[in-house]
Amino acid sequence: MARNTRNSSPARLVIALSVAAVLAVFLLYTSIAGGGTPSVSPRALAEKQGGTVSLVGRVVGPVTGDAYGDGLRFKMRDIDGSPKTTVAVVYTGSVPDQFKLGRNVVVRGAVRAGVFVSERDSMITKCPSKYEGAKTES
Repeated sequence: MARNTRNSSPARLVIALSVAAVLAVFLLYTSIAGGGTPSVSPRALAEKQGGTVSLVGRVVGPVTGDAYGDGLRFKMRDIDGSPKTTVAVVYTGSVPDQFKLGRNVVVRGAVRAGVFVSERDSMITKCPSKYEGAKTES
């Protein structure tokens, strides 16, 4: 029987594994940190100048307009209930079934002329608080 006389070098294996590890770390970084959109509350939106952000807040009324026409118009405030800061939002695209007044939502977009203009079909409703523990009055 003829035996393969070519010696396989352990250095090749080490180099191949090193390249694979570097690529894995790069892919992990770009999927977690590199491609994310910063999330901001209505209160913090004024500090965030330019660029696309995810606005996280509670829908406050009135809700007017058409999401498939000129846009659905409503205001958002901080989830913690702080009524001091509200942001006018214009949203276009499909509206989730759970969307309504008082619901927490996330909308991706940017501020234009003092109004938060969403990217089309970017709204996500957050899970209602029915899964939280019962609140006790003190």
